[in-house]
Amino acid sequence: METEVIKVNPLAPDEAVISRAAELIRGGGLVAFPTETVYGLGANALDSAAVQKIFEAKGRPATNPLIVHVSDSESARQIVAEWPESAQRLADRFWPGPLTLVLHRSEQIPRSVTAGGDTVGIRVPRHPVALALLRSAAVPIAAPSANRSSRVSPTSAEHVIRSLGGRIPLVLDSGRALGGLESTVLDLTESPARILRPGLVTATSIEEIIGSLARSQDERATAVNRSPGMMQKHYAPLARLTLALPPDDERLVREACERGTRVGWLSLGVAREHVDGVVSGCGPVGVHHMPEDAREYASRLYSSLHDLDQWGAEEIIAALPPESEEWLAIRDRLMRAAYRGNDGS
Repeated sequence: METEVIKVNPLAPDEAVISRAAELIRGGGLVAFPTETVYGLGANALDSAAVQKIFEAKGRPATNPLIVHVSDSESARQIVAEWPESAQRLADRFWPGPLTLVLHRSEQIPRSVTAGGDTVGIRVPRHPVALALLRSAAVPIAAPSANRSSRVSPTSAEHVIRSLGGRIPLVLDSGRALGGLESTVLDLTESPARILRPGLVTATSIEEIIGSLARSQDERATAVNRSPGMMQKHYAPLARLTLALPPDDERLVREACERGTRVGWLSLGVAREHVDGVVSGCGPVGVHHMPEDAREYASRLYSSLHDLDQWGAEEIIAALPPESEEWLAIRDRLMRAAYRGNDGS
């Protein structure tokens, strides 16, 4: 299969291009498209056969559910069994935007979307191209990130092509996805509600709307996952990723480059002059000076990991950011990306 890439103005999407992509979605095909978080791989969420193509293209386990994207809260109401007042208040505050609400699904949503479960995650994306596609297709679109399963999520069309080129028919290219991290996933089927996956919308901002959340971060074993992003290994670059509390990251980088390892370094809060001193006189080091602002860091994390993979890094050393709420989603992605199971992978 040849993958076609069409550039689309992110602020004024071409109607003919959007209409063509929407027709492909309605016909059971796949389209990769930008959201404000990362690029998604979309299919008609009401079509089980189309949804199965997502799992096949990504090599995604059937136990990992998909998020369903809709154009507005009224469309969300149509695909859930009930729409509580808390959902409406959150939709009024955060939609369109990077918040996914987990609710009991309606019979319209196939169980292939929900990993066999009775709940479904729904959100309204903020990106103009995503919204235009949803409105033109006039069906809910199931869309995980547009990459091979467990790998780094794509924040550009180039990332999508490197991962899924030849496996999907169409990519809508609107430049870089500026949010950089996937949406916050909030389970409203529990009381109090619980965050299943941290993201750009914080627990504090949610609590301002609906009151206290279940704050424990334990991931209790359940028969069915209610959210994507809960696997221990996820968001991983091709290179081995090692995390370290500063200044141990400096020591690990120095040791790696002295061994001749082609090493990447996500430095944090270190002056460029000091970084130059750490890597002076040894093997190749790909340094990314990461921002000390959490939102800017989130925007650049995945693109930095992609760049280091493309550069040919054999190992990536990353300084762990602070344990504050604003950094929670970033720490979550880094720790899953660095996870090594019993097989060392």
